[in-house]
Amino acid sequence: TQFVGYFLRLGTVGFGGPIALAGHMQQDLVDHRGWVRKEDYLEGLALAQLAPGPLAAQLAIYLGYIRAGVLGATAVAVAFVLPSFLMVLGLSAAYVRFGGLPWMQGMFYGIGAAVIGIIARSAVKLTKLTLGKDKLLWVIFAVLAVSTAWTSQEIIWLFLLGGVVNLLAKALPTRLPAGSTLSLLFAPGTFATFGTSGPLLQIFVYFAKASLFVFGSGLAVVPFLYGGVVQGHHWLTDRQFVDAVAVAMITPGPVVITVAFIGYLVAGVAGATAAALGIFLPVYLVVLLLAPSYKRWAKNPQLNAFVRGVTAAATGAIAGAVVVLARRSVYDLPTILICGVSLALLFRWKIPEPVLIACAAVAGLVLRHS
Repeated sequence: TQFVGYFLRLGTVGFGGPIALAGHMQQDLVDHRGWVRKEDYLEGLALAQLAPGPLAAQLAIYLGYIRAGVLGATAVAVAFVLPSFLMVLGLSAAYVRFGGLPWMQGMFYGIGAAVIGIIARSAVKLTKLTLGKDKLLWVIFAVLAVSTAWTSQEIIWLFLLGGVVNLLAKALPTRLPAGSTLSLLFAPGTFATFGTSGPLLQIFVYFAKASLFVFGSGLAVVPFLYGGVVQGHHWLTDRQFVDAVAVAMITPGPVVITVAFIGYLVAGVAGATAAALGIFLPVYLVVLLLAPSYKRWAKNPQLNAFVRGVTAAATGAIAGAVVVLARRSVYDLPTILICGVSLALLFRWKIPEPVLIACAAVAGLVLRHS
């Protein structure tokens, strides 16, 4: 009960993105309380970096599994995600009700510009963290950054190609293991058998597919979602999509909870629930599937090389998404100023993102109506 209660609290007040949340778990559960062994924590962190899915949620579910098996993983998953999901529901309802009012438009005028600065800063941090001095990874990063900025779409085969290229260059396998988990997860048409009749099932299947291409940061899902949500399904406008990312930034817990806002705008509470289940259920299942045999495959050089390539591609897509979203949110002098100041502050000081967004909302209100 105490263990699950901790994740309920972390999901309620945990800001700062996946790296910050993972740091809280180490500090609280390993160093202070001693509820998790350091070895188990490090294994969970490595699993979260290797397997597809948002890092913080995966790490939390893995620690729940280590603590109490399937029951622990399930309880922790619900406790960690539920608070931010409920907050996003409340913000979504307010957005739908008041979104046409000048004060709400003014707030998101400023928030949208600040969000571009936050994503840009995250892209820089992820680039330093994942690419290092590896020239091939930089090439993969550049290809995805340019293609995402140019097409404004998610190009899934390029992500997979990035993994395959790095695999062939760094760890050419002598033979591919038959029926490997990786090939099962990424096989073309894995989700096609579910069909997409009906809006709720369509929402669920779309976000379930998207969740398999989130590596490390939840922001990796942004370029994927933009192409499908705005251009493919036409569920949201450009402006609404940027606002959806902003909502995720001002709520604690996993960044990918932005999907609940998207689902709510499409189909109300049921749509939000379908979207959240779609993004988190595969993550939960991947952890349950891989955790028991983790030690056997974690050091596999082929798998590690593939994942590093995909991660470089995902980081490039985030960088490209900055350009795509900036076209819609940074378009006049006030928004350029808000974005520039936000970026400068983030590079200079460790300002909490919700505080920055609150200040941007105030600036948006003042500048929009001055």
